[in-house]
Amino acid sequence: MNKNKSCTHAGAQSVTFVFKNNCPYTVWPGTLTAAGRPPLSSTGFTLATGASASLSVPVNWSGRLWARTQCSTDASGKFVCATADCASGVIECNGAGAIPPASLAEFTLNGSGGLDYYDISLVDGFNIPISVTPQGGSPGCSSTSCAANVNAVCDPSLAVRGPDGTVIACKSACLAFNQPQFCCTGEYNTPDKCHPNQYSIIFKKQCPQAYSYAYDDKTSTFTCPSGGNYLITFCP
Repeated sequence: MNKNKSCTHAGAQSVTFVFKNNCPYTVWPGTLTAAGRPPLSSTGFTLATGASASLSVPVNWSGRLWARTQCSTDASGKFVCATADCASGVIECNGAGAIPPASLAEFTLNGSGGLDYYDISLVDGFNIPISVTPQGGSPGCSSTSCAANVNAVCDPSLAVRGPDGTVIACKSACLAFNQPQFCCTGEYNTPDKCHPNQYSIIFKKQCPQAYSYAYDDKTSTFTCPSGGNYLITFCP
């Protein structure tokens, strides 16, 4: 028996994720648990400007978190969002993921080596700024963020516009053009073949810590000894 492993989580069955909305508008966070991992008690909720909410998260959870914007209930009673909608028809996403483009916070808790792995991913595009900050765990664990408004510099060929013409989200080149060299698929499915492109570089310049395309690992994956809590901030 690995003694170190057994005493890492003395009695800890869960950690806490705190969600904070610093955006000047309401957001609707969504959660998606990876296959085979214990689910969270909530898969979607409302978070008003300036509000915080916390979720108890199993210590071995893995999955992704994001925020939907410009959500409302349509004439037929269906809950719909302009960006990062999970298309469940209700506030809870109920096992559905975000429809890109969406800024994602991704976690694998208690992964290899007893570490938590976390990142901000713009591989599926960008909708709003987001950050992840370790709390109350080991000192020296880094936060990661995409604090810039990528929509402000989004290439017109990638832009998703709202009814009033403003850019409300920015697609990845993979989503916009569906070509192997942008998606790191087919003959481009290895790190030595799939390189940054003119579009992913725009994302990377705005958010150097975030994944800008599929093989952007070196600068974008962060680790922290498992057992600590995390603060997820929208519009940090």
